[in-house]
Amino acid sequence: MRAQIVHRLAKDNILLEPGAIEYLMGKDDPMVFARSALAAMRQQPLFLTLEDLAEFSQESVSTKVAPRDVRPSLVSADEVKTMVDLKGRPTDITGNSTCEGNIEDFARYFQDRFQTMRRLLQRRRELVGAGSIRLVRRRGGDVKIIALVNEARTTKNGHLLMELEDDDDHILALIRKDSPLKNESIIADEVIGVCGKMNEGGDMIYVENVIRPDVPLNNDLAPNDSSNLVAFLSDVHYGSNTFLQKQWDRMMDWVKTDGVTSGLTYMVFPGDVVDGIGIFPGQEKELLVHDIYEQYRGLAEMLKDIPDGIKVVVQPGNHDAVRPAEPQPAFFKEVTDMFDSSVMFIGNPCWLEIEGRSILSYHGRSIDDWVNNVRHLTYENPLEVMKEMLVRRHLAPMYGGKTPLAPEEKDYMIIDRVPDIFVTGHVHGAGATMYKGIRMINASTWQDQTSFQKMHNFNPDPAKVPLVHLGTGKITMMHFNN
Repeated sequence: MRAQIVHRLAKDNILLEPGAIEYLMGKDDPMVFARSALAAMRQQPLFLTLEDLAEFSQESVSTKVAPRDVRPSLVSADEVKTMVDLKGRPTDITGNSTCEGNIEDFARYFQDRFQTMRRLLQRRRELVGAGSIRLVRRRGGDVKIIALVNEARTTKNGHLLMELEDDDDHILALIRKDSPLKNESIIADEVIGVCGKMNEGGDMIYVENVIRPDVPLNNDLAPNDSSNLVAFLSDVHYGSNTFLQKQWDRMMDWVKTDGVTSGLTYMVFPGDVVDGIGIFPGQEKELLVHDIYEQYRGLAEMLKDIPDGIKVVVQPGNHDAVRPAEPQPAFFKEVTDMFDSSVMFIGNPCWLEIEGRSILSYHGRSIDDWVNNVRHLTYENPLEVMKEMLVRRHLAPMYGGKTPLAPEEKDYMIIDRVPDIFVTGHVHGAGATMYKGIRMINASTWQDQTSFQKMHNFNPDPAKVPLVHLGTGKITMMHFNN
């Protein structure tokens, strides 16, 4: 039976990992179960893994309670804090932090990053047969490896030299200056696939291709019967003297009238909901509200104007009163008690599911590091930064940059699932586009140009609200400046 299953799936170009074979043998009808799991996947994998089958098994159980097209409209606040995704990875850090900042934490953190990213890369057909560094060093010739980038630098001769490592070995890899890959932006601490040729000494790979995990080709969401809208409002910065009160009031008037009649049912706030205290030198000169608790109290009062039928989700950012290191937990009780019980608080980043649509919401602090480390990225085009996050399947791979990262037991910044909607804020821009069927949104701001932005000649794009129709996926940008 075991050999028949392996043979029949191999004829369809599907290979089974050992753990997946054992899992299937425990089912009443292994072949039917395997075929059903494959049919449920958006893209047929080359390797069928134990994680794939476990994911499908949990979906099958849940559909007996609620079919996929009749899912609950939005999980409760308590459910969000404890909800576990289909691979057993919590949706955000709230209540799950374990790090103490010791060497063991860092080791576990990067080990989890490498193992998880390796599983994603192993699904790329270009990396079939990829071996460990130690193995390919012995074999020589044409090689394929999956490794973490320790360092990447340009040599005095203009070549790009990388130091790569995996579980138990490290090696140098060279991209020649005349290679088509010469303009690749390789960043420290990302996990990549490398194809190339080993030199005779077995201590360097001449790189011919760099493979990143990326998202599958077509993730466009299938239409459903929902007529509801979700709005994204980032970077409110209440408490700043540049908070745009008139534009906010204009937006709230719309929410209570045309918004409700148009089907507005959810409002998600991806971070920096208040301006905070002591975030940057001289900030006190730009504050209208100088007490952090009064800032949250004022925000809570403003959110009470939102009609009861609209569900509100609030997330922290780097200006908020939570730990600065990402991933950030949801606000502590002293803050959340100021708000109506209907307001849901989540961590940063966080996965949400709203009416069957998977949403990855991330404030976006790491955009600073992406712009500083990847040559073609700019603050003026945050959507291109978001695309790079999806291509590399990581929100913040660069450790030790402007974005402080907590060495948790798991790397919560990995994009280990494929979202239907991916939203960020932070840079005070406003825009939306598609990448391989994923709706990418940068969610504007409610703060006028600050003195810091003037000094750097940066012009924000405030008072805009991107709306997503949950039935069709259509994105509409509402303007409230006039």
